[in-house]
Formats: sequence, C-alpha cells, structure tokens
Amino acid sequence: MTKKASDFQIKYMAKMYRGKEIFKPLNTGWIDENVACIREYVANIFFYRKKAKTIMIDAGYNYPKVAEKMEWLGIDPEEVNDILITHQDTDHVGAVEEDSDGLFSHCKLYLSEIENRYLTGEVRRRVAYKLYKLPMVTINNEKVLLKDGDILDFDGIKVECILVPGHTWGHMVYLIDDEYLFTGDTIWFGSDGGYSFLSPLAEDNKLSLKSLKKLEEKIRSKNINPLVITGHTGWSQDLDFVFAHCDKKCSAFSRRAPDPDAPYDAYDESDDTKENTRNSGFLKAKH
Repeated sequence: MTKKASDFQIKYMAKMYRGKEIFKPLNTGWIDENVACIREYVANIFFYRKKAKTIMIDAGYNYPKVAEKMEWLGIDPEEVNDILITHQDTDHVGAVEEDSDGLFSHCKLYLSEIENRYLTGEVRRRVAYKLYKLPMVTINNEKVLLKDGDILDFDGIKVECILVPGHTWGHMVYLIDDEYLFTGDTIWFGSDGGYSFLSPLAEDNKLSLKSLKKLEEKIRSKNINPLVITGHTGWSQDLDFVFAHCDKKCSAFSRRAPDPDAPYDAYDESDDTKENTRNSGFLKAKH
C-alpha cells in the first residue's frame, strides 16, 4: 500500500494543496547538534543523536532518496535500531511498511497500543471527515506497544511518551530529554502560531483540540522550554507561538493564518540539495 499511497499524494494531493500555503517542511539538515531532519516531499523525519546512540522519529513515506539524504547528514542506517512512531499514516511509516525497500527492517518500532489497533485491523483509519476509509497498513518490524506516560531509556536518552488522540485515535508525541518535543501531526504552524492539525485528516477534531490543550498544560507545568518540532511545518522554541491557537483547528478550505513563506508547491524539493544541506548551517526556527 505504501508505494501507491506515496504516488497518490505526489500526483493528487500536490494539486489539492498547491498555492494554499499549508505545508512548509524543513529542508534536510540539522536543527542543532542533536537533531537532524530529512525532507520527504511535504513531511519531515527526524533523528536524535546523543553520544554514540541515534534514534529515529517517524519513518516518512516510502521515499526513494532516504538513504541518499541520510548520507548527506552523515548518518548510517545501520546505526539506527529504534524508531519512535507518532502514528501510522503512510507519510509517517512508509519506510517500514511491508512493500518498502527494507532499509529499516532491522529496527524496533515504538508506538502506542491504541495506534496499533489500526495495524491489526481492529479499527480502520478514516479521513475527509470520516467519509473515506484508508487501506490497512502492514508492518512486519518488531513492535513495542506504549501507554500514555511511559518512560523509555535508550542508552541514557530519556523519552517520555504522551498520548494526544484526535488526529488518529492513538497518536503519541515524544518528549526527549525534556529538551525536544516531537509532535508529529498534532500541531500545525501558521504565520501567527500553532493550531490543531488539518481538520479533514482528523478522526475527531474536538478531541484533537482537547488533547492539544492538555499537552500545553503538561509542558508548561514542567517548567521546561523544549524545542517543539512538527511533522510538516518546522519547529519553534517559543511556547506562546506554539500554543497560540490550540483551541482552533487548521482547515485547508478556510485557513486561519496561512504561511506566505510556504512554497507554492511543497512537493517540489528542488531546493533540498546536498550542497544546501552541507553549507547552510543550522535550520532556522519558525518563530
């Protein structure tokens, strides 16, 4: 399913979202000395490196250039053994789906036990305000199923697992070392701050808004100021910007505050090059 799903998005979703100033993914590069990202069309996958350990956050599309772009970053796929999955949409798990090239077939996947119900077929993923049922995703990697509040330790890397249902029923975000919050498809950044992610793609928009508000309360109660890193619209360390509109949803049809700096066609990766990756320095924050 993954290759067909990726091809479908490139062909049809590129036209659907063209010119709407919705997606502004980061180009391939390093956010800082610990976090690297790879651009895959309109989405990013991330790597967190600490000392000799590298973990991956989400597995992107069934994307033909992932190994090449990892080389741009100096990351060997064989050094990645653990992948945190925010949710099972094909732009976040494509590289580990059954019909992928197997680059990460050796990796152990971590995802919420609720999200795993999509993979077992107990529930089906619905989008377009529940009008369209997506095909099942098949993944053969070893899986570790998580609960809200679980704490993982990867050779001294602390990962707190936080359940944020709404976009999918078992969507999870990951707070790493209390310094980085990887949010998947929980938050969308417009020009004036963060909103709940695209409403046509949510299982339950009201639940998404409720989860986002709880996430804000949880992060602020910890008295920390993490880099908040999204799957499709970059990153920010300004929590007031990040949670500016957590009571509102983003819609591709009635946008609250589109990003005028977003590319006309976010599926066009012509400016994501090895030269730019190597020479551009750290990637800039959204705000």
